[in-house]
Amino acid sequence: METIKDLLGPTGPLSKAIDGFAPRPQQQEMAQVIADALDQGSQLIAEAGTGTGKTFAYLVPALLSGKKVIISTGTKNLQDQLFYRDLPMVRRALGVSASIALLKGRANYLCHYHLEKKQRDGRLALTQLDQLSKISHWLESTRRGDISELNVIPEDAPIWAQATSTTDNCLGTECPNVTDCFVLKARKAAQKADVLVINHHLFFADLALRDEGFGEILPGADAFIFDEAHQLADVAPQFFGINISSRQLLDIARDALNEVLQDAGDEGQIQHVTDRLQKAIKDFRLLFQGNERRAPWAELQKRTNVMSSLIHVNEQFVQLEILLKQHMERSAGIEKCWQRVLDVLNRLRFFLQSNDEHICEQDFGQSPQDLQQDQQQGQHQQHRASYIRWYEISKRGFILHLTPITIASTFHRYMNSRESAWIFTSATLAVGEGFDYFASNLGVEDAQCQRWDSPFDYRSQGLLYLPLNLPEPNTIHYTQAVVDAAIPVINACGGRAFLLVTSYRALNEAAQLLASAIGFPLLIQGQKPRTELLNQFRTLGNAVLIGTSSFWEGVDVKGDALSCVIIDKLPFAAPDDPILQARLKTIRDRGDSPFLSYQIPEAVISLKQGVGRLIRDGNDRGILMLCDPRLRTKPYGKIFMKNLPDMEVTTNIMDVESFMIETVA
Repeated sequence: METIKDLLGPTGPLSKAIDGFAPRPQQQEMAQVIADALDQGSQLIAEAGTGTGKTFAYLVPALLSGKKVIISTGTKNLQDQLFYRDLPMVRRALGVSASIALLKGRANYLCHYHLEKKQRDGRLALTQLDQLSKISHWLESTRRGDISELNVIPEDAPIWAQATSTTDNCLGTECPNVTDCFVLKARKAAQKADVLVINHHLFFADLALRDEGFGEILPGADAFIFDEAHQLADVAPQFFGINISSRQLLDIARDALNEVLQDAGDEGQIQHVTDRLQKAIKDFRLLFQGNERRAPWAELQKRTNVMSSLIHVNEQFVQLEILLKQHMERSAGIEKCWQRVLDVLNRLRFFLQSNDEHICEQDFGQSPQDLQQDQQQGQHQQHRASYIRWYEISKRGFILHLTPITIASTFHRYMNSRESAWIFTSATLAVGEGFDYFASNLGVEDAQCQRWDSPFDYRSQGLLYLPLNLPEPNTIHYTQAVVDAAIPVINACGGRAFLLVTSYRALNEAAQLLASAIGFPLLIQGQKPRTELLNQFRTLGNAVLIGTSSFWEGVDVKGDALSCVIIDKLPFAAPDDPILQARLKTIRDRGDSPFLSYQIPEAVISLKQGVGRLIRDGNDRGILMLCDPRLRTKPYGKIFMKNLPDMEVTTNIMDVESFMIETVA
């Protein structure tokens, strides 16, 4: 019988069936450790350096385990790659019959009911009418209804909001199109599959529903494998709190008007009620200062006009609730709108309360059994003040948030309630040699921890350049100094560079400075969708791409097109972020150092992600330029340096030029 090592070895089935497959000892060892965790139903935290081949390292044991396995990824793109490419390829190579399925959130599936409703409505601009026609034509051939299949319409196009459903406006079993529902078909396939591919957002959406006592989306599983697991602690809080957006509120007003006009046309007040509600929502937005901002809710509570305006919004929803309740028996659509209004009123009450200290986990999100157990154990106080209220505004609207400061206790409780294997993997989980930071953020207590270094030879493949004489990052001319130092490096590399920055302000300034200073194509985040920018970068072969957060991870450019990664400064989170402020206060209150126990580990993991963009293949060579002088001048700079790949280090631009001459030669 072949072992895991044999299967991934030089004469194994993967080597024979997959072009370009390269056996790696790290991959073989990792796969065996994962197989053992699956067999024992244990917990594993596994860091695998770039090039280890972690995807095959967990797919092989997952397919061979004979267990129900749920694989969760960080993005929908990676989810599609696993389902459409990697899983079928490995399954064929192994010759196994394990069934596989793909499941996304409902907003990713076309909704027959809402599409037909929008077609009847007809109140659309010419562009959207054309898009609606393409969607209708596609409906005739699609089996899954996954909107990513129709690539002629961008996934963020506004028309999709009209042709898909939400938890709020789905009619459920009362929908006239329920037998054709793509969401239900996908969920049924998920229930039957041996290996199910989801994403982190869907996992936590499901976990939040279970925590509230509602039916679950995902089936039970013998094992959970989380790829890109470093993202979990950031994704989870979005689903264990409350948010209210201006778009959500306006959608309810619009949908209520349409449903009543359609099924209760004799109601003469609905237009008046919804007009007043829409005006109240828009007036509330006008009271916010600025175009883009994130700040604590307490800042607005001090302003009497803001709170009065929110009370007025609440009053208008009360009037809409009264009207809808009178007619909800006339159609499922009206009843659903009434339920949505009740939910909004319930959410608004958290922002009408006087302060965060009165908000505790027991107000929402816990089952009656959890509440009774907490009360018996005297744990009521530990749930108090575990949430922060904050808001964000954009040019078009606002979102009010109530967010948990940590999800460790919730996640720990869920893990302990399931007799499953739990496997967390990523290229960036450890800080130094330890996994304490990652484990504590998720409440993971009993996991085996193991890491495998990258098989790449960074000493010969890369050079780390630390330019001298740059000012401190908080000085006004810092970005100018970074660009001045980067230009000789970009020229030495013949373009072919990523400039990764830590803020949009730096992105815009650097783009402006580089536009007239280099003779290479300049690609700037935000000008086009990320995928299109990356394709253009690969095709051009000598471009310089400037990006911020979304380009620090999940970007894979192999070969000569990328020969240089420049990072402007250490990626510490913005100190004015309201969630960060609350977390730091919590750490201080328990007597720990927020900088050492939270801010540095977070920045280390982010930096490792950015650095990982450079060497993506055994044949890649390139320059890593880290501009931040604190790497050399501050004591904590040593922590960051220890977490970088083992590369030659230089402060001399001539070494950079010599390295690139050797590379081209």
